[in-house]
Amino acid sequence: MDGREPGTEKGQPGTAAAALFGLCPRCAGKTLFARGIRFDRRCRACGLDYERFNVGDGPAAFLTLAIGALITGLAIWLELAVQPPFWVHVLLWVPITALAVVFGLRVAKAWLIGAEYRNAAREAGGRAP
Repeated sequence: MDGREPGTEKGQPGTAAAALFGLCPRCAGKTLFARGIRFDRRCRACGLDYERFNVGDGPAAFLTLAIGALITGLAIWLELAVQPPFWVHVLLWVPITALAVVFGLRVAKAWLIGAEYRNAAREAGGRAP
């Protein structure tokens, strides 16, 4: 890091904006993701090293369970209310589930990186950056 304290720099994005748009937690450049849900190695604007952050697989497990429960509830409601043919369920719920998981992972992972940056979080026993 360049000696500045996280959270004290002018122009930093808010947590929600950074999470929704994949913004760098330091400079607010739209550089967090290389493609899909894969992080870039570093910010192309300010040089912040994204590889030092440890987001892990927590968001994936949590989102899969939460979105699965929501979609299952909606599918049961639709079946009981309208009783559409099976192919309607397939055409409706498969793409909605896939998009919800991918978008949810992007937002959750971006939010976690922003939170780690703002709180200067690191592994227990690790050295300060």
